[in-house]
Amino acid sequence: MSPPLDPNPIPGQRPAMIRAALVFILTAIPAQAEGWQVLDAKGISEALTGRTLQYETATQDFRASGKTLYTTSQESWGNWSIRADQYCSQWPPSSTWNCYDIFVSADGAKIRFVGSPDDVTDGMYVD
Repeated sequence: MSPPLDPNPIPGQRPAMIRAALVFILTAIPAQAEGWQVLDAKGISEALTGRTLQYETATQDFRASGKTLYTTSQESWGNWSIRADQYCSQWPPSSTWNCYDIFVSADGAKIRFVGSPDDVTDGMYVD
């Protein structure tokens, strides 16, 4: 009789795959539950370039040059780009780029940034 097959031939592989699947599912739930549609690189460019979004306490302007202006009580200039179907931003003095999945509301009036299941920001077009 042969020994039973190991269902997890590479230690740590199966839990890592399960975690990745859960992150994907949980990230999609807040957006899709309310009729939001994920955007690809072309959709992100069309949704953000030359547009201004209003958040709860700030606005953000996305320039075609790759510059972005985030305004609260003061102005903060950063950079934005699209990488692998995600919106990415970098805010000096940090050199770190943070990337987000982008969704558009069913009526096209709002944009949702999802970095992780607990990192969700909605903005509404004001232009």
